[in-house]
Amino acid sequence: MEGRGAGVTAHRVWFERAFDPGLPPEAFADIVVRLRGTPARLEERTAGLDEATRTARHRGKWSIQEHAGHLLDLEELWIGRTGDLSDRIEELRPADLTNTRTEEAGHNAASLADLLSRFRAVRLGWVERLDGLKSDDVVHTALHPRLKQPMSVVDLAFFVAEHDDHHLAVITALRSVT
Repeated sequence: MEGRGAGVTAHRVWFERAFDPGLPPEAFADIVVRLRGTPARLEERTAGLDEATRTARHRGKWSIQEHAGHLLDLEELWIGRTGDLSDRIEELRPADLTNTRTEEAGHNAASLADLLSRFRAVRLGWVERLDGLKSDDVVHTALHPRLKQPMSVVDLAFFVAEHDDHHLAVITALRSVT
């Protein structure tokens, strides 16, 4: 999104972001509230947009609807990484850094209502799982494969909340362009 031109606020490049690990367990409940609220914020950001606006690509970048679909696409990774931490795996499963799933999903041809409904259901299921974790599950760490730093469930939840907000900010900017 960086330098996209007039009317679009520049955003940090996601893969250039740094994250400080070691968030305290006391931060977990606050972060989970952010995660629980993402479906509603995504619905609010996409409400009232016509199909042409939702599916328009700007300078070859993802459309609003593709950003929404991308959030759904990554839920499996977050749930899997939560399992990795619960299973005491030493290194978290890697992400597909090429975003092949999103590129090939055809989110622009899908029903936005279906994408949003599925995202809400999967996200709230994951949040319920997070709510049920025991204190020793929250502090255990495993190596994040790209960042090469230890990550706890608290750190993972923060990482995902930041990822959510990154895409919501891009969607917000795209609303003013398309």
